[in-house]
Order: sequence, then structure tokens, then C-alpha cells
Amino acid sequence: MQQRQVFRNILDRNSDRNGFWHGNPHPDSMPAYQTYFGVDDDYGLTRRLQDTFVWVMPEACHCWQHPDKKPMFDIMGGKVKHSLNEGGVFAACESVAEVDRFPWPETRHLDFSQAHAALDRAEKDGLGILSGLWSCFFHVAADFFGMDNYFIKMYTDPEVVDAVTERIVQFYLDANEIWLGQVADRIDAIFFGNDFGSQQDLLVSPALFERFVMPYFVRFTEQAKRFGLKVVLHSCGAINRAIPYLIDAGVDALHPIQALARDMDAEGLARRYNGKIVFIGGVDTQRLLPFGTPQQVRDEVHRLRDLFGPNYIVSPSHEALLPNVSAQNLEAMAEAALD
Repeated sequence: MQQRQVFRNILDRNSDRNGFWHGNPHPDSMPAYQTYFGVDDDYGLTRRLQDTFVWVMPEACHCWQHPDKKPMFDIMGGKVKHSLNEGGVFAACESVAEVDRFPWPETRHLDFSQAHAALDRAEKDGLGILSGLWSCFFHVAADFFGMDNYFIKMYTDPEVVDAVTERIVQFYLDANEIWLGQVADRIDAIFFGNDFGSQQDLLVSPALFERFVMPYFVRFTEQAKRFGLKVVLHSCGAINRAIPYLIDAGVDALHPIQALARDMDAEGLARRYNGKIVFIGGVDTQRLLPFGTPQQVRDEVHRLRDLFGPNYIVSPSHEALLPNVSAQNLEAMAEAALD
């Protein structure tokens, strides 16, 4: 059976075997992995480790091609942002008119030719395919305001927060409408990301999450379903309190299960949500993969497989594997996922 069919069966919650995804290693990690596994690039690693699917993100395929090299979202008005909390161009904004005057991105600057080439390769190799623009509207809004300002303005200037979020979301929806109109029959699921949690809890209260996040979030899931696609969400952190909202919104699979975050332990997640959503991830990248032995990694993968059952994809608890995750532990994770 090709990996693509395995992936589809898992997303349909009708599989008899687990899947595996090695993630999206940090560039600094790749030289050691390339040497150890004898591959030329990350796609070679995908094939060598027998991943179930590949991620084709249009932004990583240079889909944004502004003639003046301007970023998709100029959050700092041409300046460099140094921290998540540093105020962006709307840090002091109190007017929707100011939001409307901002030079928002236009879809005419999109070029999907490299993304098409990446899809061609994945299709040829029989891999499942995740795609869609990353659509991280929560992060982009936080950058435009500065994180503290963003959360404060949810109370002091909610109409400004709505206006900024609406502009961000609408661009991503318009861009996806073009991309999915070209490739929906060639991919299996939309994959988009917004980190809603810290190590301890949601970044905002459930009430604010329901007010300022979910109405926009639902529009992405509805778009995906309209194109006949599954929805895979990436969110790091302790997001247990948000999972029921996500299930109700139509999310089919959740990535990456930050294993050591509060209330994100595999036992609890399996007990509460098995059969309602597919989990991708959970192999701890904070302690186990950097500091454990290959045998400890194998044991943990087997434990997770036993807890979640076959409708589960083994993967790191954060996809951007750092250089402190050895090639040996990555290999152990892959082998245990598929043995």
C-alpha cells in the first residue's frame, strides 16, 4: 500500500497501521542528518525514513514574489522586529480607518510554480500531501500589534483587532482560493498553523479565544471542506482547553502534541479525544529526543502507538528538530514508528 493511501486511511480514522512524519528539521540540523543518512536534502530524508506524507507549503516554495521585495505582511513598516512583544505598525492604533489605509498584500504577487513542482515530485513518489498557505493569522496579528498590545487591545480596541484580523484572514483565504482551485484534487489536507498555547495554558482565555480566534478559524476549515479536503492544524503549547472548539470547527488532525505541556500528556489526550480527532506528534523534543537513548525513544514510540492506536502518526512534539536531536534518535523514532 502506498504511503498516500495509509495517510488517507488514518485521516478517515479507518487505518490498520500507524503513520510517520519526521517533521521539518531546522536548517542547522540538516548537515549531520544528510551525512548520517546519506541523503542530499530534506526530501531525501523523507524518502529514507519512509515518511507517510510530505508538507508542501507554498511560502517555503517562494510563492510570494513582490517586485520590490516587500514582505507579505510588513508588520514593522520596513523595520526589523527583534522580539514577539515589540510593537508593530498598529501598536498604538485606535482607528479602523488607519487599518484600512495600510498597504495590505495583494494576490497578484503570488507565483505558485515552485509549489507545483514540489507537488509533482510527491505525487510521483506516492506520498500523502499536506498543503495550503500557512495562514498563521493569530501570529501575524500579534506581530502587527506586539503580543502584549494585541491581548490588551482585545479589551480596549476590539474593533481594531477585528479590522486587522479580517484583513489578514481575507488575504490568506483569497490566496488559498487560488491555490486550492489549482491543486485541491492533488492534495489530501490543508495544513495551517497558529500556536495558541504556552507551556502552561492557552495564551488567551477561552472567552477571548472564542471571540477573537474561532470565528476566523472556522472560515479556513469551511474553505477546506468546500474543496473536499481534510484539515490538519498545527498548534504548539498547552491547548487542551481549545481542542473541543477545534473538533467542533471540523479539524481532522492536530499536530504536534507538545508532550510536556500541561494537560497534553498522551494518556489524557487518548482518553478524552481518541475517535474524535487524529493526533500527529507527541514524541517529546524537550527532553527525550535531545537527551534520551535510542532505546528510550523506541520505547516511547511504542507506548504512544499503544495509547493512540493505528489512527495516529508518530512524529516529534515539535517539527523543527534542533541540532541537539541526534540522527540516531531520529532513526530510532522512524524505525519504531514503522516496525
